[in-house]
Amino acid sequence: MSTALQPVLTAEEFGRRPDPGYPEELVRGRIVSMSPPNPRHGQICNKVGRILGNFADEHELGHVLCNDSGVITEREPDTVRGPDVVFYSYARLPKGPLPAHYVPEVPELIIEVRSPGNRWPDILVKIAEYLAAGVQYVVVLDPDPQTALVSSAEQPPRILGPDEVLKFPDLLGEFQVVVRRFFD
Repeated sequence: MSTALQPVLTAEEFGRRPDPGYPEELVRGRIVSMSPPNPRHGQICNKVGRILGNFADEHELGHVLCNDSGVITEREPDTVRGPDVVFYSYARLPKGPLPAHYVPEVPELIIEVRSPGNRWPDILVKIAEYLAAGVQYVVVLDPDPQTALVSSAEQPPRILGPDEVLKFPDLLGEFQVVVRRFFD
């Protein structure tokens, strides 16, 4: 969709639109169409959601959302991203049913899975956007070579190899998983 003729939308207007049948994000008020991810991408997202979601449920820590659940990262003009997997602690987003609209809070953790068509410069822009919005940790899982790029506002980015352990003790307590497990 050409952005030249598009009106600038707010997050609320974007969220009320009918589902077009393909992935979209709102970037600085303009709709950006995206290619549907491949099956491998979906498989990894599902695995991440199950591993993190089971842990969060077992320890009553918070909500784990998948499937491009909209996150407002900027206002005036608005940006709504659709991360692959997010974690909201119950302190940030109370326990119970979630609303059917975008929430003003950003999650503490965002996990994105890199697809073959994703360009690193675009990924780095999203990471910076998420951190600027107040996300505590952003993780980008790269299926080939099975690594995790971990970014936070508090520390320099680091790359974990397939046999290294991903953990967030200040956010998720005892949660830890060997990176390779997301790709099995």
